[in-house]
Amino acid sequence: MSAIKTIRISPQEMKSTFIKKLMVFDFSAEDAEKCATIFTENSLDGVYSHGVNRFPRFVDYLKRGLVLPKNKPQLKKQMGVIEQWDGAMGAGPLNAFFATNRALELAEENGMGCIALSNTNHWMRGGYYGWQAAKKGYLYIGWTNTTAIMPAWGAQDSKLGNNPLVMGIPYRKEAIVLDMSMSQFSYGAMELASLKNQKLPVTGGYDSDGNLTDDPDAILQSLRTLPVGFWKGSGLSFVLDVMAAILSDGLAVHQVAQKEEEISCSQIFITINPKKLAGYDQKDTAIDEIVKDLKSSMPMDEMSKMRYPGERAVESRKENTEKGIPVLAAVWDDILHL
Repeated sequence: MSAIKTIRISPQEMKSTFIKKLMVFDFSAEDAEKCATIFTENSLDGVYSHGVNRFPRFVDYLKRGLVLPKNKPQLKKQMGVIEQWDGAMGAGPLNAFFATNRALELAEENGMGCIALSNTNHWMRGGYYGWQAAKKGYLYIGWTNTTAIMPAWGAQDSKLGNNPLVMGIPYRKEAIVLDMSMSQFSYGAMELASLKNQKLPVTGGYDSDGNLTDDPDAILQSLRTLPVGFWKGSGLSFVLDVMAAILSDGLAVHQVAQKEEEISCSQIFITINPKKLAGYDQKDTAIDEIVKDLKSSMPMDEMSKMRYPGERAVESRKENTEKGIPVLAAVWDDILHL
């Protein structure tokens, strides 16, 4: 088996390269810079599957007219702290960035804000928007539906989305951010493992014969991912889809699945302003104690390390800023020749 070549690209070079590629597609200079920043920062945080590795597919959607870079979200309905917006098939990361900011404005004014966004596209790494809110001092809950790429528990064919769920909590100068799909591994993570010729760390789905497997290629071929928590993840995926579709007046998973690609999704962005709540001044001290208790866990082996959600991203960001972002040489070559 031939070695997989990896190179290091500085964040500045990666971002400037993305901007050049995006400017071909009618993005304004501001939007191209913002979109390139999101892809680069996702990669800086070690989420390559929804950063640099996903960029060629994003460009492909632009070429095919599935993402309309000039289109901006349009307000559909307003009711107190809740607003419904139409994403107008614009760039998913830009729509999600806008929706998070709008939810923050509502939370600043009312204590809480909820933006329900329909007719939008893949937001890439959902955790980005959790960091966006938490670093400004707000609590965040958000999720998106997807196309049908996961079987319900006990089923063979895919009727559910992996419907990523994100929660963000401000903590010291950083944040605690949970970013999880309802499948054991996202398709992006499995595609990355496949590119690296690696097995998954635990079983992630079924092969075409119905056997549990840690082979990402077998799961990508069968399209039978394993729900997290088995029937629990299956149920959570289902209700997240129902809530996203109802709140946004948008498409549900089975309707997104009828599209030629994963487009026109429904997404929810909820922010909470905790600054005037009782005990807010002591929140970091309280979280310190919770983190301390977590890290006092007895490890299963000497290689195990207890981390809270988002801690690994901080470590990756520091390393990748200093050394450059690791990129598969073949992926970077593809980007340069887009």
